[in-house]
Amino acid sequence: MIVDAYVALGSNLNNPLKQVCRAVASLDALADISVIQQSSWYRSVAIGPNGQPDYINGVVKITTSLQPLALLDALQTIENQQGRTREIRWGARTLDLDLLLYGEHPFQHERLSIPHAEMHNRNFVLQPLLEINQNIRMPDGTIVSELLNAIGTAGLEKLSSKNAE
Repeated sequence: MIVDAYVALGSNLNNPLKQVCRAVASLDALADISVIQQSSWYRSVAIGPNGQPDYINGVVKITTSLQPLALLDALQTIENQQGRTREIRWGARTLDLDLLLYGEHPFQHERLSIPHAEMHNRNFVLQPLLEINQNIRMPDGTIVSELLNAIGTAGLEKLSSKNAE
């Protein structure tokens, strides 16, 4: 079965724009995943320990035949290939790939929660997600644009194509 899914990408280390672009290419190169749409890139202030550089964030829509945990494994493999370490919660990172939505159904496991547990609090996820799909809803029917309206877009800067090169 082929399922639509949405993946958030973020990086704030080692040339972040290059990191997220490389991750999109790596996702699309996998046999069981096709990247269908990609948002613009956004600069956002880091969440977590002080003193971190800003993040570059975006979202891709993919189709996949992988089940949620297998897809999570594929995402973590790409993160690891790009030098991701998990030493400090919400610390700086070369790459962060978060599975936001998988089809239209929630999924709960000790390793994975779908929808992503914090996406409703993150304008750097919601804005690029809405850029791809203006009418998207959470599995419980919540309208994503209403979530973004509730938290606003402060601290979020859409990169122009000139900035993105």
